[in-house]
Amino acid sequence: MSLNAAEDESTSEIHIPAEIDWDMLDKSKFFFLGAALFSGVSTALYPIVVLKTRLQVSATKLSSFNMSYSIMRHEGLRGFYRGFGTSLMGTIPARAFYMTALEVTKSGVGSATVRLGFSDTTAMAIANGAAGLSSAMAAQLVWTPIDVVSQRLMVQGCNNSVKNLNSCVYKNGIDAFRKIVYADGFRGLYRGFGISILTYAPSNAVWWASYSVAHRLIWSGLGYYNSNNDESFNTAGYAFKPDSKATVAIQGLSAALASGVSAIITMPLDTIKTRLQVLDGEENGQRRPLTALQTVRNLMKEGGLNACYRGLGPRWASMAMSATTMITTYEFLKRLSAKNQDCLS
Repeated sequence: MSLNAAEDESTSEIHIPAEIDWDMLDKSKFFFLGAALFSGVSTALYPIVVLKTRLQVSATKLSSFNMSYSIMRHEGLRGFYRGFGTSLMGTIPARAFYMTALEVTKSGVGSATVRLGFSDTTAMAIANGAAGLSSAMAAQLVWTPIDVVSQRLMVQGCNNSVKNLNSCVYKNGIDAFRKIVYADGFRGLYRGFGISILTYAPSNAVWWASYSVAHRLIWSGLGYYNSNNDESFNTAGYAFKPDSKATVAIQGLSAALASGVSAIITMPLDTIKTRLQVLDGEENGQRRPLTALQTVRNLMKEGGLNACYRGLGPRWASMAMSATTMITTYEFLKRLSAKNQDCLS
């Protein structure tokens, strides 16, 4: 038996929960429930994002513990939620863009790759990779301005530890938006847009492709398969169908595995992006936005490659927890939004 034939046979036998595509969803329920569920996820994980951002723009190397202690001591719990209102308001339209692009691309590319003769595993990996790429690019149209505003608010309390920090004092998100547009025009809201695409588009493509493969391999490794008469069996030969708890656990593990490599590979780009969006340079006595080259030079002076990885711990933790909660919430959301619940049984 050839390798391709073996792959085709093994993937057709794996018994995993039914995949729900775009055409099977009640769109109004999908977007309404999605806004509520993902807002809750954002609320829980926001303090880690603030910690990561503070570490990335810091001119000196600090541990996550020391930075957390400093924020709590000088600003209290409120310091961990600077810019949260702005970020939350941006979450709703950004997630709408993201989920629409993700599901439409996944459904379209998945169908096309199957027609081209790819195996289920390969077709799913290609479809998820393409969906991750397109969804990240769509979401950045909203996320970049939200990032610029919210990150300016996040770092306002750390003026003493950050060089070239913008000297403007912002009362809230609306005030920050107004002052950024006044100083730099609407272009100022899209600082770092190019590098955001370079950071998040490949990261999402790799993440979704890795998640798809890991998800299927874990189920296969546990021995779930279907016999020819569509009964479900485990490797011992007993009829068995994985319950919802097992499904959520496998989804969470797959998401955590897919997050690790992505965080390490894209960390330098994320650090450069954050600094471009938050810090200014000085030229002839006037403050001007930093260029990517100036940002890289500053990082090399401050500690070389190690400086690019400041905040890796919080970012890794944030990505792992965000990915795990996101994918389990996302799959749960799709099942809640399915037009015909009988299709899931």
